[in-house]
Amino acid sequence: MRETPRSQGTAGDTGAGHPQHRFGRAFAHTTGAFGSGTPHRSDGRPPQTPRGVRHTGPYGRPGTTPPVPGRPAFFSFFSRPGWRFWIPFALCAAVFALVTWQVSADGPLRSADERVGQALAGQGPRPMTELLADLGSMLVAVPVLALAIGYGLWRGQRARPLMAALAMAAVPLLVVPLKIWIDRQGPLTDATGYYPSGHTATAMVAYGAAALLLAPRGRTWAMPAAVLLTLATGIGLVLRGYHWPLDVLGSLALCGMPLLALERALRAAGSRDLSRSTRRSSSRTPTG
Repeated sequence: MRETPRSQGTAGDTGAGHPQHRFGRAFAHTTGAFGSGTPHRSDGRPPQTPRGVRHTGPYGRPGTTPPVPGRPAFFSFFSRPGWRFWIPFALCAAVFALVTWQVSADGPLRSADERVGQALAGQGPRPMTELLADLGSMLVAVPVLALAIGYGLWRGQRARPLMAALAMAAVPLLVVPLKIWIDRQGPLTDATGYYPSGHTATAMVAYGAAALLLAPRGRTWAMPAAVLLTLATGIGLVLRGYHWPLDVLGSLALCGMPLLALERALRAAGSRDLSRSTRRSSSRTPTG
């Protein structure tokens, strides 16, 4: 703070005195009146948002005066990281259980499903629907996942590509016993074993696992592309008359569970790799 100049009456004095404080706007940033310890505005009005009276929200979030209400406890509870896995997982399990029960027990959903499937079978241009259905074949979907696994191995990864390969290997272990147990007849054939759809399961896990391997590398297009390819496969299967709609829906719900588990495992593996690289880099940093 600049010293206050002496008045004209003392300008000729030879004795040097201590600088005197002036009361007024020069006290704009000093403590409040009478040593209150709170800052005051230079015009004498109280501050609009005093620092000492600032409150925080319910979960430690900064608020204002009066405090702004934070997120309700109900939504904060379900936004925890664990629930981001368990809620979709439970939803997939519930949909799969409902569809499987209706198909196996010849319920009303199965009757409606067969009416819709018969109306949709044969619709659309045959070359296009055949191409969409073939997106779920082992000869198309699995090589895409193999390329993603090879890319991960080339990047020096080990655990992540192995997890994706195990998820793909789990598809026949999940689908084939259900096909034998449900023994559902196909739309345009007398053959059985059509629930759940194996082509849909192959497409969902192969494209989804490949997208999960590529997504951490900044490829944000990978997961939307996997979703579109999987939905296109299901649409092609229904329009070609290869599967009933519930065959596709049940397969989507079934394979959503291992894909969610794969996503969580890949996230945990990525966190471990990051912590290892951080420790490695910190150990290499010179201390002197």
